Amino acid sequence: MKQAAAQAAIAYVPMDSMVGVGSGSTANHFIAELGRIKHKLQGAVASSEASAQRLKQLGIPVLELNSVDELPVYVDGADEITRHLAMIKGGGGALTREKIVAAVARKFVCIADETKLVDVLGKFPLPVEVIPMARSHVARELLKLGGQPEWRRGVVTDNGNVILDIHNLEILKPIELETTINQIAGVVANGLFARRGADVLLLGTGRGVQTLTRH
Repeated sequence: MKQAAAQAAIAYVPMDSMVGVGSGSTANHFIAELGRIKHKLQGAVASSEASAQRLKQLGIPVLELNSVDELPVYVDGADEITRHLAMIKGGGGALTREKIVAAVARKFVCIADETKLVDVLGKFPLPVEVIPMARSHVARELLKLGGQPEWRRGVVTDNGNVILDIHNLEILKPIELETTINQIAGVVANGLFARRGADVLLLGTGRGVQTLTRH
């Protein structure tokens, strides 16, 4: 189902352009598909070091985001997504770079299998990237929001920071919560992609790939 969604995403990639590429197992399927059309691409911008390495191994030029004026499309997976196309991302730890690349892209195409579609976000622990010295302070503030923060031990992000995963949240107002968490001193970014959600969801199901668009 992930592979079918990744194959469907190729139709959203304009030829002879730059493409934004996410990270994680579903994005890896998409990277493999890009390898088949690499001669039609200018190159890619990757949201993690791991994805950059995979792209380079396939012979796809990888550019820094700072050297790119515009990005027609960004393709990435999600840990959870609603029918309103708000997401939780960051299970793999690359949420900040994913959020930055998504902000630059004109269109965000999410590829996922049907297990990722939920009515309410929060069963998947919400990742928050935090400056290391602020870890305890941020955890205390997150407790006040009703969640149970847990330090993801042994994990350092590509930016040199740590991750707190917030368990037991029922996220009824994702845009508001995204904003509230971002205002805690020491938070770099959080895994709610609601202010900038997906524009298109390609959902791999047992009955083929369903397309949902943002209304």
